[in-house]
Amino acid sequence: MSSKRYNVGIIGYGWVATAHIAAINATPHARVTAVCSSRPLDAAQVSAQHGSPIKCYSSVEEMLKDPDIHAVSICSYPQDHAKHAVAAAKAGKHLIIEKPLALNWEDCLAIQQAVQDADVKVCVCFECRFSSQFLTIKSVIDRGLLGKIHYGEVDYYHGIGPWYGQFRWNTRKDAGGSSLLSAGCHALDALLLCMGSDVETVSSYSTHSTNRDFAKYEYPTTSVTILKFKDGRVGKCASVIDCLQPYYFHVHLVGSEGSLLDNKFHSTQLGGLNKNKWSELSLKMLDSGDVSDHPYQTQFEAFFTALNAGQDMPLTSLAHALRTHEVIFAADHSADRHAHKKH
Repeated sequence: MSSKRYNVGIIGYGWVATAHIAAINATPHARVTAVCSSRPLDAAQVSAQHGSPIKCYSSVEEMLKDPDIHAVSICSYPQDHAKHAVAAAKAGKHLIIEKPLALNWEDCLAIQQAVQDADVKVCVCFECRFSSQFLTIKSVIDRGLLGKIHYGEVDYYHGIGPWYGQFRWNTRKDAGGSSLLSAGCHALDALLLCMGSDVETVSSYSTHSTNRDFAKYEYPTTSVTILKFKDGRVGKCASVIDCLQPYYFHVHLVGSEGSLLDNKFHSTQLGGLNKNKWSELSLKMLDSGDVSDHPYQTQFEAFFTALNAGQDMPLTSLAHALRTHEVIFAADHSADRHAHKKH
């Protein structure tokens, strides 16, 4: 079967878009040929920066009319993801959508309907599933080294303050949404990757730092969510974007035959291990929120390979992302309800 080369248009030309362009161009299957931005762009300058010809548009509608564009990567502000995804799907373009899909469940369902109607494929940027860390962790789980996991916690610690590029718009409720939607969604999605998505109940509480660096936030910047799965197992996800510490993506999984803690594990299924000491896994940890450190290239290669085979995206399909978002919205609703409950 011959491999098709995909031309990709980018909607939004900010920090994350530059990482998408580099990753897409690094795959053997695709090339970014167009960018649409609300800011005026010089096509010659943009082309020179990325090493290949790129058309620049100021209108999403005009870019989507280009029949030579096969797929669109949506890197616009979160509040615009849904309208751009729906428009691109209606134009028959395959979709790469940055997280979050949208800031409310109704918009997520609108994306789902547009994608079904247009019969296009989708890759959602929960790229941490393609990281060395979680590819290895999933392999450990799938090989039965932990047995059946009955408790898991995956937590996201990343201080998104004035020193961080995303802070400029992330503080707004109508842009960042919540601690989980703006960043911690990666951790909750990873928890579902490790424990499955059969969540029965969700309970969440939220709070915030008193440090003035985080005072501009219009929503609570720390939340902790407890998940109960249909088979009785439990999980926890903390999303902390107001911490003053190094970036930390915490993982602790406890199973019937062993445990995993970040890059360490113990298992009864491997003879000779010292139960009083952890064994270390050789893997690259998720240790930065910088988009240039995220495994976009691995994810996008998987997406274009799936497109060539006429298959759905593995690991980060729209179906996977919708379930994660459904749990996120349930968690945020629970946190809001607890915050407004009269004592």
